[in-house]
Amino acid sequence: MNYFIACIILITAISVSRAQVLYDPQVLYDVPAGLFEIDSLRTVELNFYNPSFHDSLVNGWYAESGLRMPASLKMGNVLLDSVAVRYKGNSTFFIAETNGIDKIPYNIDMNDYVSGQKLMGYKKVKLASALFDPTFVKEMTGYAIYRNYLPTPQANHMKLNVQGNYLGLYVNTEAVGSQFLKKHFGEKDGSFFKCDPSAQYGSGAPFLNSDLVYYGSDTSLYTQRYQLKSDSLSAWFELLELIDVLNNDPTNIDTILNVDRVLWYFALNQVLLNTDTYNSLVRHNYYLYRTGDGLFQVIPWDLSETFIGAMLDWLNDPDLIYQMDPYFGISQNGFPLVSSLLSNPLWQKQYTAHLRTVFNEQIADTSLVHDMAANAQALAYNAAQTDPWKYFTMAQFSDNLYNWFPWFSVKIAGIMKTVHERRAFLSVFPEMLKAPPVIHSVHQSDSVPLAGDSVYISADVSNATVVDLMLTISPYRSKFQAISMLDDGTNGDVTAADGIYTALVPHNSVADVLSYYIRAQNTDAMSLSPARAEYEFYTYTVSPTVDVIQIQDDNLLTIFPNPAKSSAMLEFDSGIIREVRLYDAPGKLLKVYGSVDDSTCSVDCKDLPAAVYMLQVDTDKGVFIRKLIVEP
Repeated sequence: MNYFIACIILITAISVSRAQVLYDPQVLYDVPAGLFEIDSLRTVELNFYNPSFHDSLVNGWYAESGLRMPASLKMGNVLLDSVAVRYKGNSTFFIAETNGIDKIPYNIDMNDYVSGQKLMGYKKVKLASALFDPTFVKEMTGYAIYRNYLPTPQANHMKLNVQGNYLGLYVNTEAVGSQFLKKHFGEKDGSFFKCDPSAQYGSGAPFLNSDLVYYGSDTSLYTQRYQLKSDSLSAWFELLELIDVLNNDPTNIDTILNVDRVLWYFALNQVLLNTDTYNSLVRHNYYLYRTGDGLFQVIPWDLSETFIGAMLDWLNDPDLIYQMDPYFGISQNGFPLVSSLLSNPLWQKQYTAHLRTVFNEQIADTSLVHDMAANAQALAYNAAQTDPWKYFTMAQFSDNLYNWFPWFSVKIAGIMKTVHERRAFLSVFPEMLKAPPVIHSVHQSDSVPLAGDSVYISADVSNATVVDLMLTISPYRSKFQAISMLDDGTNGDVTAADGIYTALVPHNSVADVLSYYIRAQNTDAMSLSPARAEYEFYTYTVSPTVDVIQIQDDNLLTIFPNPAKSSAMLEFDSGIIREVRLYDAPGKLLKVYGSVDDSTCSVDCKDLPAAVYMLQVDTDKGVFIRKLIVEP
């Protein structure tokens, strides 16, 4: 059998580039043609087996029983004969139901009656009615932007038919549940809360903000402000611990909270004027999940009031919202998450750096938001036009992309009016005018280091007084530690005072997975590289000390199917597979298939999030590197 064997050093085997590798979290989101692809408009057809389903589901909503009823679901060529359906929503359900509007929000569970059943890889579909959004696109545009900076649900449009009747155009939003947590955090068993009051709309019960204010050591004081979504009641004590530290020991809040995630969340809320969430008009509509590193993570939810939405009734003068202080809450009572974080000078600089990044990337060029929203509207136009239950006219559908208009007792904000006004205000906001450092480039001395090798990270920076290498070896990519970078001609720095700052990486053990970014500061401001750190970062893995390995002809080792869904098969045409190692894109070792001793090996990927992975296949003829794509 003919094959070409080249003996080359390991660094050449894996990569010929000496540039650092940038981790791209967007690999975690849907592949093209997936359930949440924004360029697709699908139709879901539900048919309930019980013709009295509506009355039963309405009664279940009012009783807060969580009642679901069986139905068949058809979407394109897919037919599921047993899905579990309930009505969802709060104000959008109550207002629609009490006004005789059939277009009610739906929660559809594929996995309830039939274990493991999914729709295009997803266990749940949540359909929001977009009742108060004439454009139908504010929420999905918001989600599309947020996902660039922190773990975020996906959203697109979907048409819904029930019992053969067209109910209208819905916003299909990814459920924040175990599947979402597993995809973004690699786990799903931590303490998990929906930060929304438990009061049901229309019940007369008080609406208590999920404000993270400390009300005492009794967990029952918090049950009306937050909704427990994990199984163990002990999670209440963990939430109370977070609230206690936040209010009474804020200098240690980073030991229990992923501060950077919150800062990104705050920056997005303020640049895009998401008014129905924590650092704005109402403190709710977010999730908190505690990962295995002990840190609570914030997850955005319900972005229907992005670009202000229908919240202009809160203030008589729209300019008061267009010109909202991006540090709103820092000096107000009842906003401990804002005041505790933004009162810290370092975190305030970091928050302002995030504000600047979101501003520059999303609204400095206002055509970006416009085109995103306009394209979504164009795709949905016919579905909206024929929607029999929409609250607004098609003239308002089109005009509200640009302008606000009065509607009963409220004013409905226009997307582009909000973007233009916010852009004008933030562009002259004093903190935004301060000149930050400029990070021109970042260099890693060895892109694929072996165990024991010294790796130096250098950055070309101007207008900085302090430059730090922010580094972690945590598998959670959290708890980054600052290592001073020097420009004094020592510790790996070649030339003093040339603007090139250098630091030696203190980790070089086998299988160390290093994640890092650069943080540069001056008296006034901060810059990061990559600019979206800590959601994006540079990464590499320390490899075993090997002088040479054998690189085989690609035709000898095959992998199929690829992309894969539940499993893939490796087949070696010239010998025995000894061991297979599965890595994620940043280089974290996920699984080892050892002592295979066969010419084939099955790679189980049914529990893997949709993403790109790498397989290191050790054989009796050498080592192969293969890319594996997992689809939902």
